[in-house]
Amino acid sequence: MATYKGIKGFNIQTVSSDPSNPFIGQIWYNSTSSIVKYFASLPEAWSTGGNLSDKKTFMGGAGTATAGLSIGGNPFSGGPTTNSTEEYNGTSWAAGGNLPAGDAYMAGCGTQTAALSAGGKNTANTFEYNGSSWTAGGANLSVGRQGLFGAGTQTAALVFGGTAPPNFNAAEEYNGSSWTNGGNLTTGRKYLAGAGIQTSGLAFGGRTAAGAISNATEEYNGTAWTNGGNLPVAKRYLGGCGTQTSALAFGGSTPDTVGTTELYNGTSWTALSATMVTAEQRFGSCGTRAGALAFGGNAENSKTEATQEFSEGGPATLTVGTD
Repeated sequence: MATYKGIKGFNIQTVSSDPSNPFIGQIWYNSTSSIVKYFASLPEAWSTGGNLSDKKTFMGGAGTATAGLSIGGNPFSGGPTTNSTEEYNGTSWAAGGNLPAGDAYMAGCGTQTAALSAGGKNTANTFEYNGSSWTAGGANLSVGRQGLFGAGTQTAALVFGGTAPPNFNAAEEYNGSSWTNGGNLTTGRKYLAGAGIQTSGLAFGGRTAAGAISNATEEYNGTAWTNGGNLPVAKRYLGGCGTQTSALAFGGSTPDTVGTTELYNGTSWTALSATMVTAEQRFGSCGTRAGALAFGGNAENSKTEATQEFSEGGPATLTVGTD
């Protein structure tokens, strides 16, 4: 039988605990756990996560890849929008507290235990989530609209775009009790995506009032929007997350459904090699540049309950035989 030394020319090091500062390519035997491990650099990639309880589209999203929130949406069966909320733990979804009323096309932001839902299908509603139940927020949006996007936290939120109709270029800021008008987007858009916080936001993609699919990116400084670098490809119904200087855009419609992923560095977008497991649009999204979620939506014109997880990769300790 061939041995590791016979193949590589040296023995595997035996240690009682994993090295504190391993190098890429290092391999060792942990005598405490009786496991052979190695240190490698993993690529950026999308993988399949746990399914939602139902197929649905146009949900709001909040939280992270390991503590995500799916808000409302259009169910697979058609009919009225759903009031369901689902919570993700990094592996599977579980039922959370229901919205006071069924809705879809809303903006979501915040965390799994302190989330905000604003606007929706012909509504100006604002609802706050505490990790178990929703209550009415301090005030409604100044104008009801759908297809908008949200960023920031429950007490320092930014929502922008959407349609009232027609397309709306306004941004509004929430302080936990009331909304105030922010600076208008340069281009009014709906079904866009974004990232960031209330004082450092990002808006990208979407559909304009003229019906054109947009590749525009705009950056918000807490007062006004300015043009940033354009997306490589114009997209609508896409997902987004991250910060103004490290954001992800993924999936969407060009109008063909796509699974491409782009990274924004504060100046320009770069197309990543990682593509979604299945091309999707009209889904919910949340997370960070390091780890993102896309859930539900349309895949090849059919609603899905699937969840996809993005990982930025990088150095990791792996187990021989199982990784």
